[in-house]
Amino acid sequence: MIIQSKRVWVLGQFLEAQVEVVDGKIANILPYGAKTADKDYGDKRIVPGFIDIHTHGAYGFDTNDAEEEGLRNWMKHIPEEGVTAICPTTITQTEEVLTKAVANVAKVVEEGYEGAEILGIHFEGPYLDMVYKGAQPEQCIVKPDVEQFKRYQEAAHGLIKIITMATEKDEDFKLTKYCAENGVVVSIGHSAATYEEASMAVANGAKSMTHIFNGMTPFHHRKPGLVGAAMRFRDVFGEVICDGNHSTPAALNDLFMAKGRDYTIMITDALMVKGLPVGTKVLFGGNEIELYPDGSAHLVEAKSLAGSTLKVNQGLKVLVEKALIPFDYAINSCTINPARLLGIDDRKGKLVAGYDADIVVLNDDYSVEMTYLKGKEAF
Repeated sequence: MIIQSKRVWVLGQFLEAQVEVVDGKIANILPYGAKTADKDYGDKRIVPGFIDIHTHGAYGFDTNDAEEEGLRNWMKHIPEEGVTAICPTTITQTEEVLTKAVANVAKVVEEGYEGAEILGIHFEGPYLDMVYKGAQPEQCIVKPDVEQFKRYQEAAHGLIKIITMATEKDEDFKLTKYCAENGVVVSIGHSAATYEEASMAVANGAKSMTHIFNGMTPFHHRKPGLVGAAMRFRDVFGEVICDGNHSTPAALNDLFMAKGRDYTIMITDALMVKGLPVGTKVLFGGNEIELYPDGSAHLVEAKSLAGSTLKVNQGLKVLVEKALIPFDYAINSCTINPARLLGIDDRKGKLVAGYDADIVVLNDDYSVEMTYLKGKEAF
């Protein structure tokens, strides 16, 4: 198969080019018109497939539900927004619930499914801070425990690839170091860590920060906190929810301009109400949440933000059109940067010969014209 456009994202720029796909891989990048194309997308943008490493669910399914068909339905339909790879994400709950949740993901991966590729599990909690817990149920928050985490990873068949935790609660950084030594990315989040405590966490193996600005100590010019650490530690990855609700466009611009184009990662932090009607109420981590007209989800009682229903293609539009982020910064945040964090940037995140043919065709309004999963039409 050969597709072409006058705007193909290669080498950090748009080129007039063709993408030739053979057996699910990009075989060649050729000059526009070099061969007879199967599909000519004209001036529409052809970019790498989007990677969402922090997302709880959609279409009425939550990762903690541990329902096979719900997970399969999610993977099948998420390419509608250009997502070609994903990390289903848990929320703090009892050990029994979390064990079933991660085992369900492992079962679906092993038995097979259609749609976006499951890259692994993002294990958010239960090792969090009470003050910055957000919508996480406090009755299930516990101290970091290496032996308990080993049980979770065993149930997940090794699929836990990222863990969000309050590293300042991790005595002697035992779990932080264990995860770092065993290929699990430690991301500091839902944390009361000071700037200095964050420094020590990174020095002991933490590689990222979870949904910067949300669920962490704020910036003050004499107490930089985790937000200040996120901006100062420029070679530490940082997630951010790019819906314009969790962080204003101005805050998004501050973060991206401080960190540069290589370490910021767009996430949706989407909940199960994504894709459902406005006003829908569901239980999330034992708390009732409601979907608002602006696409945000809020705790019914506290009215505070609980998560989003963001689509990645919409997040890209927010970054470029509202936050005025350079396009290369914005597109990197949902393609090559998450791939680098997970250590799969040798096969995903770029349109380069030898990489998986995960490709998105974007209209000028950022709607998705077509998504290809390893060269096959998925939407």
